[in-house]
Order: sequence, then structure tokens, then C-alpha cells
Amino acid sequence: MASARLAVDIGGTFTDLALEHGGTRTTAKVLTTPHAPEQGVMDGVRTILKTAGLQPADIAILIHGTTLATNAVIERKGAKTALITTEGFRDVLALGNESRYDQYDLNIVLPEPLVPRALRLPVPERLDNEGRVLLPLDEKAVRALVPLLKREGVESVAVGFLHAFVNAVHERRVREILAGELPGVPVSLSSEVSPEMREWERLSTTAANAYVQPLMARYLTRLEGELRALGLGAPIFLMLSGGGLTTIETACRFPIRLVESGPAGGAIFSAHVARQCGLANVLSFDMGGTTAKICLIDDYHPQTARTFEVARVGRFRKGSGLPLRIPVIEMVEIGAGGGSIAHVDSMGRIAVGPESAGADPGPACYGRGGAYPAVTDANLMLGRYDPARFAGGSMKLDAAAARTALAEHVGGKLGLAAEMAALGVIEMVDENMANAARVHAIESGKTYEGRTLIAFGGGGPVHAFRVAEKVGIDRVLVPSGAGVGSAIGFLRAPVGYEVVRSLYQRFSTFDVESVNALLTDMEREAAQVVAQGSFGAPTQQTRIAFMRYVGQGHEIPVPLPARRLTHEDVAAIRAAYDTEYSRFYDRPVPGSDVEIMSYAVVVATVPDGMADPPVAAGGSSATPVRMQKVRDTISGDVSDWAIYDRAGLSPGAKLAGPAVIAEDETSTLVGPGWSASVNGLGYLELVREAA
Repeated sequence: MASARLAVDIGGTFTDLALEHGGTRTTAKVLTTPHAPEQGVMDGVRTILKTAGLQPADIAILIHGTTLATNAVIERKGAKTALITTEGFRDVLALGNESRYDQYDLNIVLPEPLVPRALRLPVPERLDNEGRVLLPLDEKAVRALVPLLKREGVESVAVGFLHAFVNAVHERRVREILAGELPGVPVSLSSEVSPEMREWERLSTTAANAYVQPLMARYLTRLEGELRALGLGAPIFLMLSGGGLTTIETACRFPIRLVESGPAGGAIFSAHVARQCGLANVLSFDMGGTTAKICLIDDYHPQTARTFEVARVGRFRKGSGLPLRIPVIEMVEIGAGGGSIAHVDSMGRIAVGPESAGADPGPACYGRGGAYPAVTDANLMLGRYDPARFAGGSMKLDAAAARTALAEHVGGKLGLAAEMAALGVIEMVDENMANAARVHAIESGKTYEGRTLIAFGGGGPVHAFRVAEKVGIDRVLVPSGAGVGSAIGFLRAPVGYEVVRSLYQRFSTFDVESVNALLTDMEREAAQVVAQGSFGAPTQQTRIAFMRYVGQGHEIPVPLPARRLTHEDVAAIRAAYDTEYSRFYDRPVPGSDVEIMSYAVVVATVPDGMADPPVAAGGSSATPVRMQKVRDTISGDVSDWAIYDRAGLSPGAKLAGPAVIAEDETSTLVGPGWSASVNGLGYLELVREAA
């Protein structure tokens, strides 16, 4: 009987795989194939099955995450999309909410809508804010758009009408008409993609869903076909941005929910490790080939959000991207990965990213034609990598090419040797990541005091101790399988789905029966999606209301009881809001009524508690396999660092820095003033000695 579980995470540089079978785990890294991502997936699947000695029929479930949807939006490589909207509102996508991410930039550049104005098509219809029909849909006007859609070669259609989140009758009718006139052209309805108030966010999310839908549907169909042809008959699930799993069918309908699927897996991996080790509050640090992701985890749960921005035109500038109103695990993501390209900017400063060398051609040291220096090149020049063992020995790094690239594009412009240019690049990228972490904590109203940094991804353990020093963290944890942490996180995720809807309520006039009816209907919708992949597993439900004081502009989430509400619950929910508001803003506002804008219901399978079994304790000795010249980024001095093989370190082993602990998918640096030990789970624990 098939019992193996396989996870595949496509990143910008590497495709990571993790397979669990019979209490053992096998991992693999292969280069991503950007021109046809499914080829890299298939290469990885064949590689890991061969390594594990298994056949495709032995796989019981395959879980997949990909950045394909995100990249399509960022690179503007999605489908030719049209938007059908209420007459008079065609420019909502361009107007946004009229905010400026930089108040004083007279030449500010705003994100360009995914749908050009010529394809934003208004039709007469109108609903009021309670969903009553004020002006019936003009069906002749809808049919009159068909020749234009055909002539322009439109591949996907978004439909977003005013107040459709309350009553979807007009949007559904448009889909019926287009299904007959344009068979095969997918139609995304705002009432299904993002049924919440705020026209800009709702229409932007719907347009983005339509924009990536054909691409994602084709990719997922091709991938499923190739996996079936290989002999894999197991169900295939996709990782959602909010941390749950869903079926291919649902992913094809709402691909915009996949935009942060890979990073979400990493946050789940960190939360799982934190629970194993009894660390309630941690900082998740995931550094891959293209980006670094930082996420706060409190009480073993990643921080979540209702909105997300993609394709920012202002680097790290909140408000400069296209808004997506979807459930996401909240994190800060910056262009600081192993493939991020280093250069000297117009002011003579070393800058890193956000441009990435990716997998093709990759950093200069890959020897695949890359001519520009990347973070991996700088790490190699500092002596942090073994050129023969990188990526498990699957590729030998070219130190001469790295030196040439750094000398030409960084060192030569600043009068520095290649080694010192490399030091500047690494210090800059570490500071960028640390600064992003500081800002994220401040925006979340939290600190790093008492937290442990959990480092994973191909670059996370390499940079972890220095980032920890910069943000004031004294303890770092590097789990086993850290190099493919997001893929392992996929294996820990529940099958789940979140439904969000709006129903305006005030506590002074709270209609318990209307709210109960809405929540029951939402629960039913979420449960139907989960049932497609839960295979009868027990499920649990979470309910949240998004509230604010009357007159405020933004809401905060407040948990609701996962049952029918009674009149007695109303006062308790109001008190819970005041408590949560005080956590953010120190004190409530007495005498102010509270309004509820929308509700969320999450149905998910109950986690099975699968954990890595404790490893038998061994001796406390740790013997280095060799010594290697490494340049310290703080002092700039070169000295001999001990190199340890992680596979040779038993639980209980201890060592003092400076040292490098090497493994197939990554390397862990133990800096000067740090010590490392192996805990009972085989995880590396780095501790900074008191000054």
C-alpha cells in the first residue's frame, strides 16, 4: 500500500523536494527550469525516487508549491485580460484609493493595472449597498462586448460589479452569457474570488486571478499529466498562501491564492519546529536563491493577514504594489537570496538585489554563463562554501569566475580587491535582511527579546548568526533538512480552505440570526472544498470577525466562537475587541460603537501531530574533518575555521566557533563568540556567548 509523502517547492533558483517514508526522510535539490517549470519538477521527482529506492506508485500524496503565479504578475507574462465592470467605474483599477506611498515624490511611479483601459469595459447595471437591484443588468450591452473580446484576442475575463459581494446575481449572469459566446475563455467573478467590500482591492484581486488563471491551469494540467504518465496515481495538492492545502481543481479556479505558497510552507515548517522544541515565540528566517522571507511566529502560529501586495514598483515601499485581498501568512519578503546580484549604484555604494541571476544562468560561480556577481559568489570568495560539495556535490563551483565577476562589477569600481568586495556584499545583504526584520517587528507591535531565530533555506543557515546579532537575538536553531525547509513544511500543512464574506453590522444593532446564517453558509462552502481532499479526516473550524470603531479606516481581527452565536455572546465579543484593540493601541475608546465589516471561516483537517522522532544520544565530541581559510565579516581578518560534517555530529555533540557545519543542501556558520550543539532531534542550536 502506498504510504510515502512527497513535497515539491519550486523556487527562483532551485526546486526543492522532500520525501517521507517509513520514518525516514529523503531530500533533493535540482535547478529550476524557468522556461518549463514542470521539467524541473519531473527531474526532481525521478531523482528523489531513485535515491529513496521507491517507485511512483509508492507515493500516497504529492504536495506542490510554486512561485509561478507571482512571477507572472511581476514579469507581466500573464494572459491578455479584460475587465467587465459597472458603468462609471472602469477606472477604479487606475485610481486605487488615491494614496501615495511617497508623499513628496513629484515624479512618483504607481503600479500599472494588469488590465489596460481599452479592455476595462463598463456595462449598465447597479446594486445598492444591501444588494437590492437599482438598475437591472443590460444583457444586450454584455453581448455587444463579445466581438471586441474576440477581436482583441482576450484570453481571460474578470467581472467586478459594485456591491457584488452582497449579491452576485449580475456577475453570475455575465458568466452565463460569456460561457455561451466565448467557450473556453475562463471568467473570474469578484463575488467568488474576493467577496469583500472595497472596490479597488476586490477588483485588483479579481483581475490578478484572471490574469494568471490560463497560465496556471495549463501548467497544472501539464504537470498532472506528466506525473500520471510517470505512474504516480496519488492525489496532488497545492499549497495555499494562507497555509492550507487544496486540490488542483480549486487551485485552477483561484490561482491567485497560490502567490505565496512557497514562503507559506516555510512559515509552517518553522511553526512545526518551534512546537517540537517548545519555543512559543520565534523568528522564521527563510533565505533561498532569490528572496529572503522573515515571519513572526507567536504561540506556535505564524502571523496572518488579509491583504498582500505584489509587484511593488518602489523597493520595500508599502503601498507601491498591486493589492491582493486574499488570506496570507504575513511576512516580509526582500530580494536578498543566493542569486541576488551585487552592483555599485550611482552614489558609489554597494547594493544587492532585487534582481536575481536565478537558475539560468545563475551566479557567476555556477559556470553557466553568468557574468554578474551574486551573493553566492561573495560567500564563496569569503571561504564559506566548499566548491566541491555545493548542492550535495551536484555542481562544482568556479571560484575563479566568482573572483572575476566581483572584481569587475564591484571591486574595480571601488578600488577594492575581490575578497574585500565580497565582504562588503555580504555585510550589505545581512544588513538589508536585519533592517527588514526590525521594521517588520515594529509594524507588528512586537520585539525580538527572548525569541529564537529558526534558519532554513539554502542560504538561511549561512547568514543566520550575523542577522541574529544585528537584531539582538542570542539563539539560532537550524533544523535537519533546513536546505529544503519549505518543502518539509508542505508535509506539515493541513488540508484547509478559508471563506471570507462581508455583512455590515454594528454591536448596537447586532443581528444574531443574520450573522449565524452567513457563518453557517460560509462553513458549508469551506467544508465542501476541504472534503475533496480530506478523505474523511477530522476537521476543525476557526471563525474570525474583522472589526473597527465606527469612523475608522481599517479593521483588526477578533476570534469568534466556532458555533451558533447567542445574544449572550455579543457582549463577550465586544469585550474581546476592546482587549485586542488595547494590545495594538494601548487603550480602548470608551463610548464608541464598533462595526463589523467582514467575517472569515477556516475549515481545516486536524494536524496529525507527525513529528521527527528523537535521535538517540551519542557522544559529546565533535571532530572537524578539515580546516579552511574563512574571512570574518566583522573584523575582515582571514583565519582557519574548523569544518564539520553535519552527518557526523551526534546528539549531544558540542563545538565552539568559528566553524562551518557543512551538509548537502546548505552550510551553517558558527561565528566567533558563538557555540553550537546538537539537540535530541538532531537540530543545531547556536548560542551567542555573553559579552
